This record gives sequence, C-alpha cells and structure tokens, in this order.
Amino acid sequence: MEDCLFCRIASGTIPARKAYEDDALVAFHDLNPQAPVHVLVIPRKHIATVNDLTAEDEATVGAMVRRAAAIARDLGHAEAGYRTVFNCNAAAGQTVFHIHLHLLAGRDLTWPPG
Repeated sequence: MEDCLFCRIASGTIPARKAYEDDALVAFHDLNPQAPVHVLVIPRKHIATVNDLTAEDEATVGAMVRRAAAIARDLGHAEAGYRTVFNCNAAAGQTVFHIHLHLLAGRDLTWPPG
C-alpha cells in the first residue's frame, strides 16, 4: 500500500534505524520512544489492524512475537524484562494502520499501562 508509512519503511523508500529484517518482517527503532528501548516489529505484508488478521497470518504474528523476544535478548533485556504490545484501532492508541508490535524495555514499566 503506497500511502502506508510502515509499508514505505518496509520497502526501504523511507529510511529507518533497523534492528532486524528478513523476507517477512522488519523491526526498527521508534522515532518517538516511550522507553529506552522501543522497537516496532512489522510484517512486510500490509494488514491494517489486528481485527484484519486471518488464519493465514498466524505464522506471521508468531514470528513477530518470537522476533521481539530475540531482539530483547540481543539487546540484553530478556532477563530483566520487557513488554510487547499490539494496539488495535484509535481508541487503543493505534496511529499507523499497519499492524505493529511494540517492544519496550530498559526501564521499569508500570501496570496498568496508560
């Protein structure tokens, strides 16, 4: 989808500080971090919201979660702890309508979140 910010990052037309990429996923550091580590993990396939996931997307979502755990481990935060979050639609805080998993780490994270 050519007007989607995250599709443009995934395709490389918009630069990003990437933490990981492969044929299915791209992970990059958020430009407006909410924690010392704030990485977004996205699929290259455009899926607007979690509500739009299909059975065919299950492996992609699993890969997103596993990749976030690997990035947390690689950055030294797996043992201390980290948070992963999917926001779905505007009332939940989704501002870019391309599914993305937030990986937050590097500080104590309170509960409940905002």
